[in-house]
Amino acid sequence: MKITIDIDCTPDEARHFLGLPDVKPMQDAMMQEIQDRMTASLHAMDPETMMKTWLPAGIQGMEQLQKMFWSQMAAAMGQDGRK
Repeated sequence: MKITIDIDCTPDEARHFLGLPDVKPMQDAMMQEIQDRMTASLHAMDPETMMKTWLPAGIQGMEQLQKMFWSQMAAAMGQDGRK
């Protein structure tokens, strides 16, 4: 035996019927606070500062990485006897 029940109600009505609290005001307040903080952080940083934050070593770190790769490749080729 199969019984199907279709209930047509809004999420608010379902929460009220099940006795769950309405968290929408708290959620709205938290989302607004997060948005305000993110906006303030973005306005406080100019592009150069953001790049320094994201790439602490900057361009020098990339150059050092390239040098390391080239030295490793040269060492590997030298060990095999190929040039």
